[in-house]
Amino acid sequence: MNLDNVENTKSFNDFRRWQKERRQNKKDLTIQIEQSPTKEIIRLNKNRKEASITWIGHSTFFIQIDGLNIVTDPVWAKRMGLGKRLTAPGISITDLPDIDIVLISHGHYDHLDFPSIKKLKGDPTFYVPIGLGKSFSKRGYQHIFEANWYDSFRLNSLSLSFVPAQHWTKRSLTDTNTSHWGGWIIENEPHSIYFVGDTGYFRGFKEIAEKFNIKTVLMPIGAYEPEWFMKVSHINPEDAVKAYIELNGATFIPMHYGTYHLADDTGPEAIARLDAEWEKQQLDANQLKKLLIGETFWL
Repeated sequence: MNLDNVENTKSFNDFRRWQKERRQNKKDLTIQIEQSPTKEIIRLNKNRKEASITWIGHSTFFIQIDGLNIVTDPVWAKRMGLGKRLTAPGISITDLPDIDIVLISHGHYDHLDFPSIKKLKGDPTFYVPIGLGKSFSKRGYQHIFEANWYDSFRLNSLSLSFVPAQHWTKRSLTDTNTSHWGGWIIENEPHSIYFVGDTGYFRGFKEIAEKFNIKTVLMPIGAYEPEWFMKVSHINPEDAVKAYIELNGATFIPMHYGTYHLADDTGPEAIARLDAEWEKQQLDANQLKKLLIGETFWL
């Protein structure tokens, strides 16, 4: 359930209207988000103490913090439904070091891909929303922690907290919303990284800002068109900026765009709207870090 009992229910006629609009409004998918010309794979090792964030694509990040290797929503899939992946993953899954922690925001296939997880090196611990653990245990994974909103987990000096989002989930015909959804906040001294997950704009951003000192925000900006259909579950670039302001963050890193064609917007369109809103709100240009695919941001 979402805050304020907000529901994401769509009728068959809604889907028909959306598909009709999509056929009438073809988009150019040939313009891709650029790959980083330099990829710091040799620096991604377990012994470094600096904190870093590498964008693999979509909502998949490789994060190194406290000597731990973390992956968010691991998806290296070449296809999503009927559509091909638009950009290659920023780093091959085989080039990653052993993974210690996997953070899952929710169960949709573009955020949870078990064939990708199977290829991860190491013996990671999985932190997942409540109700999703059985999907891991039945596949033989043993180190699983389920979380309700505002549950926190401590790993030495590192804290992992599961926070609200406004969304929904489904992996089969019979499991709609049988597991939860949310974002993850990764904290140590002096870093605080908020992986927002998948969400529409909601009052939860203000609530989260009251409970956490957010510094780096990994914020979705894509899959928002048509907005009459997507708004409840997918935040648009303008509302993403609004949420960032409410979070009082120090760095905005956009995600959830340009990798899969999940809605009617494109990656370049999402970035153009983000840039326009950033300028409109007169925000510090240095706080917006638009990563190239495979680029590493060192905190």
